[in-house]
Amino acid sequence: MQIVLVIPTYNERANIHPLVERIRALPLEADLFFVDDGSPDGTGELLDSLHAGDPRLRVMHRPGKLGLGTAYRQAFRHLLKEPYQRVVCMDADLSHPPESIPDLLRLSEDADLIIGSRYVGGGGTRNCSPFRRTLSRSANGIARSLLGLKAKDVTAGFRCYRRDLLAALDRLDIRSNGYSFLVEMTYYTQAMGFKVREAPILFEDRIHAKSKMSRSEITKAMKTLVRLGWHRVSGRSAEDRKLLALEGLGPKGSFLI
Repeated sequence: MQIVLVIPTYNERANIHPLVERIRALPLEADLFFVDDGSPDGTGELLDSLHAGDPRLRVMHRPGKLGLGTAYRQAFRHLLKEPYQRVVCMDADLSHPPESIPDLLRLSEDADLIIGSRYVGGGGTRNCSPFRRTLSRSANGIARSLLGLKAKDVTAGFRCYRRDLLAALDRLDIRSNGYSFLVEMTYYTQAMGFKVREAPILFEDRIHAKSKMSRSEITKAMKTLVRLGWHRVSGRSAEDRKLLALEGLGPKGSFLI
């Protein structure tokens, strides 16, 4: 099974070496695909230097900070041209434990999307401020309630996608650019009938650099929730499922948590 890890970066230079070392220490053969948005701190240049000694580590350079959603969409479309069966997504800030990657891959044998979850049994957080915990819980609660999502941690960025799911989602109107992209991908995965499972992880708040969450991101997320809520109540999910079925991209089996 061919596996690739997609890791967006913006000013993550201090975290790159420990992240790559922890990934490479795993009993796992995987390629690394970084997407750097022109980091002023030289993250992109550091990744280029690592590529020279590790050809299975690649970096896509973008001209500026264009958003998490666009980074993932661009990476997915590029990687769908290659023979990967699993695509694992994670942050570069060491908040997502690389040691949990094998658990996500194991669960992907019988589900299409695996979410590394803080909010299922065995999961949790460490070193997060009360404000950060409240914001995360609130965002998850609002998204789950408005969109009818069954997963507990719909805003989590640590996840594993099967190739068939990404190919199907690439045909839909997914357009979020910020962190709400994660909610949108979860929503369409469930709405189209694909299987979702969650694996418990211990999320650790970032040590180096600053969080990229802002008021602007929160505003964009609320707009995305309204748009997806309308998609849900207007019955457009049925139209999208029909589109995927006609293209032979629909899910196999029923939805599962």
